[in-house]
Formats: sequence, structure tokens, C-alpha cells
Amino acid sequence: MARKCQVTGVGPVSGHSISHAHNKSKRRFLPNLQKKRIWVKELNKFVTVRVSASALRTIAKNGTSQIAKLVKEKKIKAR
Repeated sequence: MARKCQVTGVGPVSGHSISHAHNKSKRRFLPNLQKKRIWVKELNKFVTVRVSASALRTIAKNGTSQIAKLVKEKKIKAR
């Protein structure tokens, strides 16, 4: 499974690790993904999603309507 948020689409980005001597080496910045079981009121069931921590805060603030839309479009599996 890809390291990608199912709601926002946030994935890994690349950059440099920089030492004290300012030597640069490539590295990846991975998103803070969490596997969560969320109750979607519109569908009247639980949905397990792999979301970033920032997406969890957005869902808590705005509701689960976006998740319901993704489930109906078959982009997220409902269990």
C-alpha cells in the first residue's frame, strides 16, 4: 500500500539531510499517516481509512461528508 493519504492525497516529498559540515544527502519526508475507523453518518456505517493527522483534524472540524463522497465513488472501501 502506498504511503498516501486517502482523503487529501498527501504523499512523500523529497529533500536533503544537511549535516553540520553542510554535506547534503537525499532523504524522504513521509506523511504522518494513521489508520482510523470513522463513523460516516451519511452511509450509516464505519469506514476504515488511512489518513494524515492534518486530514483527521479537518474531518473533525468539517464532518465526514467528503469521506462519504469518496466511498460512493469507490475510491475508499467501506466495511
